[in-house]
Amino acid sequence: MSLPEKGRILPREFYSKATEHVARDLLGKILIRRVGKKFLGGIIVETEAYFGSEDPASRAKRGGDLKRTLYGEVGVALVYGIHTHWMFNAVAHPEGKGGAVLLRAIQPILGIDEMMKIRGCNSIYMVASGPGRLTRALRIDKRFHKKPLYVKRYGLWIEDRGIEIPDSQIARDARIGVSEDLDEPYRFFLKDSPYLSRPPKKK
Repeated sequence: MSLPEKGRILPREFYSKATEHVARDLLGKILIRRVGKKFLGGIIVETEAYFGSEDPASRAKRGGDLKRTLYGEVGVALVYGIHTHWMFNAVAHPEGKGGAVLLRAIQPILGIDEMMKIRGCNSIYMVASGPGRLTRALRIDKRFHKKPLYVKRYGLWIEDRGIEIPDSQIARDARIGVSEDLDEPYRFFLKDSPYLSRPPKKK
């Protein structure tokens, strides 16, 4: 896939739509992490939408800082730990609502060798295929919590480089690893991508 050298960083307003719309629209966007003089990152191929207190799988259920962040400023990172892994989300919701998009997988395109070295992984398909693998490969941790993703100052941002993803290439499914889910499927992914955290269910 041929990409232009430079993209347009997604503005704060991009994240002020319905959370599920942002989750869908992030597919094909480029997640970039600057580490020193190196750039790591890739094409977002899998996301999940999470909502406010009405969502049984939402971190808002736990109250405290995570709930405040979910209902707070859009376009900032929400980072929390599960077991030994960091989960990286982009806070996204309309005014008066709560929500965030979990980034589950990317197709590596920048700093591939460095990401493979960081992960101790020799398969490009496994380097960032899962939320924990993604954060480890890109060295994303708690220090990015609440940092804005619409500026480059903090070394983590999301760009639009003109990749158009038609609806025919996108599939939806139930969210992964939740004990109680909503009726609607809020996992979004490129159905033909080999970089997913989990392959699509066979019909």
